[in-house]
Amino acid sequence: MRRSDDVKKGSTRAAHRSIFYSLGFTGEDFDKPLIGIVNAQNEIIPGHLHLDQIAKAVKEGVWAGGGVPMEFPAIGVCDGVVMGHDGMKYSLASRELVADSIEAVACGHRFDALVLIPNCDKIVPGMLMAAARLNIPAIIASGGPMLAGRLNKQNIGISNAFEAAGRFEAGLISEAELTAVEKAACPTCGSCAGMYTANSMNCLSEAIGMALPGNGTIPAAYTGMRTALSRRAGQRIMHLLRENIRPRDIMTPDAFKNAIAVDMAVGGSTNTVLHLPAIAHEAGIELPLSLFDQIARRTPYLVSLSPGGKHFLQDLDEAGGIQAVMKELNKKKLIAIGCLTVTGKKTGENLKAAENLDEEIIHPIGNPYRSTGGIAILRGNLAADGAVVKESAVDPEMLVHTGPARVYDSEDAAIEAILGKKIKKGDVVVIRYEGPKGGPGMREMLNPTSVLSGMGMGKEVALLTDGRFSGATRGACIGHVSPEALEGGVIGLLQDGDIIEIDIPNRKLAAKLSEEEINRRRAGWIKPPAKIKSGYLARYAHLVTSANTGAVLKDTFEQ
Repeated sequence: MRRSDDVKKGSTRAAHRSIFYSLGFTGEDFDKPLIGIVNAQNEIIPGHLHLDQIAKAVKEGVWAGGGVPMEFPAIGVCDGVVMGHDGMKYSLASRELVADSIEAVACGHRFDALVLIPNCDKIVPGMLMAAARLNIPAIIASGGPMLAGRLNKQNIGISNAFEAAGRFEAGLISEAELTAVEKAACPTCGSCAGMYTANSMNCLSEAIGMALPGNGTIPAAYTGMRTALSRRAGQRIMHLLRENIRPRDIMTPDAFKNAIAVDMAVGGSTNTVLHLPAIAHEAGIELPLSLFDQIARRTPYLVSLSPGGKHFLQDLDEAGGIQAVMKELNKKKLIAIGCLTVTGKKTGENLKAAENLDEEIIHPIGNPYRSTGGIAILRGNLAADGAVVKESAVDPEMLVHTGPARVYDSEDAAIEAILGKKIKKGDVVVIRYEGPKGGPGMREMLNPTSVLSGMGMGKEVALLTDGRFSGATRGACIGHVSPEALEGGVIGLLQDGDIIEIDIPNRKLAAKLSEEEINRRRAGWIKPPAKIKSGYLARYAHLVTSANTGAVLKDTFEQ
């Protein structure tokens, strides 16, 4: 008996069948499985503009495989558009809404399986969270990355547009030059072209086994290839259903370790350190920050993409994509090859067809950019529960840095200070009360990092926050500081002029304060009132957990 028989079979379901007839069902359709097609298409995110085409191809595959596809929507928030203002408070929080809404529709309508069609930032992890939570056959079929823009014979991306604003504010470029960058940076539909959060998560969906090879890197503009991949995803979900292969059969501890290894090898967004633990949580698996650091220390950095490097996702695709990266990693047994994937094959079988076609793009395992991975986990008295930095995007001279704190209680206050030329060489800009609870919503802070970089201070100033940074961020930008300020973390006790010590190679982050001084300040600390007292964000702030646990919502409650 299928789940969908609950709404199709028996005399007591006559009214249900009447509703299905109104949707165009034939009598034969009641004997077929119902496949939910979760389509996040909208007209506000360039990565989602074309997802109706992806959904059409997926449905063709489902029909061909003997199923009945039934499409329903998922929301999406464009991180680029909500960046730099209060709208960003909703970005991370929307991840939970995506997961919850899929649960509501899929369970309420008794779908037998799901094809999940995301493309950007929080939508990809939200859908994977739903897949792990529901544990019915599911597959990811994303929309693909944007092509890089071209300006003055150079490839550019969205990070260049953000940094151009800083260059303009510093008087380094004209308004006409700023306009030229903003018009060229995002030339097609698709998720923004560098190894930002959206592309990181799409690549990791493939690495973890929940998406077909090519999902993370085939450009959205390559419509023929993308359509064929989507149609195969529709066909594969029918095989997964017949074989009863479920997300938790695929998303095992070893599969998550594979995803983390790939994340380190390609220098993925620091946001992956929020999303992978959240997805694992739904599968009943714990991914502590210590595991990320262990894997980072043994995994070489093989692919340098924008914003830290000069290459883009289309280059990685032409070089062999994520499967080629995994094959390189497997040469040193850094990949668990026995993991089941949505292809129906084990990881090792999938890798047999992979090939590194460009060793300039995907460095061989014996000649990495660096012997350790792209993300580092820092600890010390400023981050007893951990902090995260994208080490691959930090200039060598900033890997170790000591400087005075310049403390701001919001991103807006920090931006005002940066634009007001109040930040000096050597400073450590501290932005606090922007964590999951304190924000609420843990805003991404691409604006302050980009403005500093554009002003030529990216190699001279560090940033430190209990919020988070965009996948497009580069520089000595340390986020996810836990415990956050609102929870009594030491970051909330800092004062202007306190000396901050950053040592990324040795994984240290500390304020030069004695325990006695920290305790004295803590005794005088007064918890500030909630910034938002009603609506979804107020509920979110009440339920969200710390960044070091993935900023998931509490699933147990006091009676």
